[in-house]
Amino acid sequence: MRAFTNRTTRKLALAGAFAAAGLLLTACGTDDGMSGMDHGGTSATSTASASAPAAPGADSAPGDFSDADVMFAQMMIPHHEQALEMAKLADGRAEDPEVKKLVAAIEQAQDPEIQKMKAWLKGWGKPESAGHGSGHGMAGMMSDQAMKDLAAVKGKAFDRKFAELMIAHHEGAVAMAKDEQQSGRNATAKKLADDVVRTQSAEVAQLRKILDRL
Repeated sequence: MRAFTNRTTRKLALAGAFAAAGLLLTACGTDDGMSGMDHGGTSATSTASASAPAAPGADSAPGDFSDADVMFAQMMIPHHEQALEMAKLADGRAEDPEVKKLVAAIEQAQDPEIQKMKAWLKGWGKPESAGHGSGHGMAGMMSDQAMKDLAAVKGKAFDRKFAELMIAHHEGAVAMAKDEQQSGRNATAKKLADDVVRTQSAEVAQLRKILDRL
């Protein structure tokens, strides 16, 4: 009877040990599996969050942005604004039909771009101005005197002066846009920089031809 009891006890102890081992192995396997799943889930979530577009809207610039993107917008806004001031002076002063057509193209392109860049800066939580004052000193920006000189002439004299000043102004914008192409991070801002380089380089070539025949 005692021998039977001892055998039964040993069997029960052995079964308990196997069961405990099985539970331990299962627990370890579950931990590893869950741990792997957690990593995968967290990584996927983080990636999705990082690549998710920011505030939707036609003028928004979703995604990461850098100081270069901010500087590009802050400097290009007053640069574009001065180009619009120059274009407004053409009203009643410009004589050449091609100059007038180019003035209209500048107004149509640059005013919407100003609104876009202002919207970007608002979305990024950055001020519109970088403390550059009126923007004088930036590449291609006209001095107050140059603007007064432009306003003081009419007819072909205006056309020639406008072409000369706008060439310098556009070349400054193209240089700033090329800096953004190289140093910027935000895809939307870099796309605008591409547009500036393409359109304003073409306009510079057109303005040079106008100067040659005036």
